[in-house]
Amino acid sequence: MRLALTLAATLLATSANAQCGGNFGNFVAGLKAEATQKGHPKSTVDRFFSSARFEQSVINADRSQGVFQKDFLAFSQAVISQGRLNNGARNSDRFNNTFRRIEAEYGVPRGVLLAFWALETDYGAVQGNFNTLNALVTLAHDCRRPELFRPQIFAALELFENGDFDPARTTGAWAGEIGMVQMLPEDLLTNGRDGDGDGQVSIKTSAPDALTSAASMLRDLGWQPNQPWLVEVTVPTNLDWSQSGLTTKKAARDWAAMGVRARRGNLDNGLPTSLVLPMGRNGPAFIAYPNFDVYFEWNQSFVYVTSAAYMATRLSGAQRYNEGTPPRGLSGAEVEQLQRKLQSRGHDVGGADGILGSKTRAAVQAEQSRLGMPADAWPTRELLGRL
Repeated sequence: MRLALTLAATLLATSANAQCGGNFGNFVAGLKAEATQKGHPKSTVDRFFSSARFEQSVINADRSQGVFQKDFLAFSQAVISQGRLNNGARNSDRFNNTFRRIEAEYGVPRGVLLAFWALETDYGAVQGNFNTLNALVTLAHDCRRPELFRPQIFAALELFENGDFDPARTTGAWAGEIGMVQMLPEDLLTNGRDGDGDGQVSIKTSAPDALTSAASMLRDLGWQPNQPWLVEVTVPTNLDWSQSGLTTKKAARDWAAMGVRARRGNLDNGLPTSLVLPMGRNGPAFIAYPNFDVYFEWNQSFVYVTSAAYMATRLSGAQRYNEGTPPRGLSGAEVEQLQRKLQSRGHDVGGADGILGSKTRAAVQAEQSRLGMPADAWPTRELLGRL
């Protein structure tokens, strides 16, 4: 009888653990049951979840990411100010020894880390004031992306057991990221590093800890030392635009044979590269190297990734991009309309959210090719009308 009751309780807990939504109290009870099944002491689990609350403000923030509906020029110019570039130069000097050690040990250039530090928290000044546990539990309870956030709760529990997380007081971004470079608990658990030698990992208060932890995470995500990530180029007007985009890889020498040239210096010929046209054939143009793909492991937004990679080149000495004369982009509502039309033609665009992401751009390029238009993946009103 005892065995049968135990088995029944386990099955019920497993069923509850596989679900999202429903009564929030029951959901938290399911999390607690799963935590004890994983071997965490019940008393520890009870203390960890005792302050867990549903936060509507987290859901509101998740549903209000209109900033990513901006195009590359608008987004990059909004987030890459001269002030941020100047602060980046000052922080490069201030933490020069830290950056030199990181570059030697992890192979991640300081410009890359400075750009993430700037864009994530304005060099630590704006780290977010959402309760991290509440944010994670709320997003795991929500049925939009529970598979992303549920594991972070148990990682936070491990940090709590190690003395590195306070469920009642630890705060950060609405999506559960913590510290100067906004790391999720799993990333912190795996790649948290003591960069200042004080025996603790404090990515909220110690820049060396945050920067070293970020470098460790980027290396784990696949960053290759001593390799470029993004180089601005000039392109001829008669290029086969269907060859642009992240899915096409060519050696730099092949791009050179097609008339693509580095705006300053030379392209690295030994690596597979892609031609990235974030605003189409009449806007800025970049050659993206394998390290550029690592950015998408940090953030899935095409406009954020391209802006972060570009800012890293600026902080490493590159000149301001050539804006070109791209045609005006679609509004968020028009992009949603475009995405619905693309979906009706069998393209997977990841949902009609008004954000011009990588999937939507690939579908746009395919339809441009089908219609005999320049296939540069930049949607115009002409394309919208022809669809």
